[in-house]
Amino acid sequence: MDDIHTPTVPSGPTSSSSRPNNAFEGKAPLMELISEKERLEGELTALSSVLDSHGVNMNTGLTTFDGFPRNDLDIAQIRTTRARIIRLRNDYKGIMSQIEAGLHAHHASSTNSVTHSAATGRALSAVNGSSSDAIGVPFAKVNSIVAGSPASEAGLQIGDRIRQFGNVNWMNHEKLAKVAETVQRNQGRSIVVKISRGDTDDQASEELQLVLVPRSDWGGR
Repeated sequence: MDDIHTPTVPSGPTSSSSRPNNAFEGKAPLMELISEKERLEGELTALSSVLDSHGVNMNTGLTTFDGFPRNDLDIAQIRTTRARIIRLRNDYKGIMSQIEAGLHAHHASSTNSVTHSAATGRALSAVNGSSSDAIGVPFAKVNSIVAGSPASEAGLQIGDRIRQFGNVNWMNHEKLAKVAETVQRNQGRSIVVKISRGDTDDQASEELQLVLVPRSDWGGR
């Protein structure tokens, strides 16, 4: 949601990282994969902010109607950012597959030790979150609510940060145009809305899932 033009993105772990000789054989690789998953999610969020700062998304056209590059956009940076996002999405899918495979292997060889249980718990959380967690980044903020409106009846409050609106998320909302389309297509039908409420500090914020039913006379507040 921040207007970030060129974020500083961490380079991530290198292949030369050391591991204690007595470390649990399955634990260290699994935890490294989870750390890499979290790093990829952070970089994807930063790169999405770069596209947002240019007012484009992954599908916005970069040429004029007659085929010339648009002079109102930094074409080079946008193309570089898009290419990086595509690579990272593929990497993310691969990481999730490796985590799942590692989890199965861990279950096959684990004992009842506390160390094994802790590793399994975190791995389960990572797998259950799957790729949906990567797209659970807030992309809009509620700034007003009309009493008796679908938003009010759904339980939305001023300050709530929207992470997902039906199938719309930070990677495809197209400057909120897709939110309006979703409302129009689902009048009288339930839409699942995932939000973050409270402080932006992760420890203080609350993640909620609400159900909103749009009406034909609703102006969106």
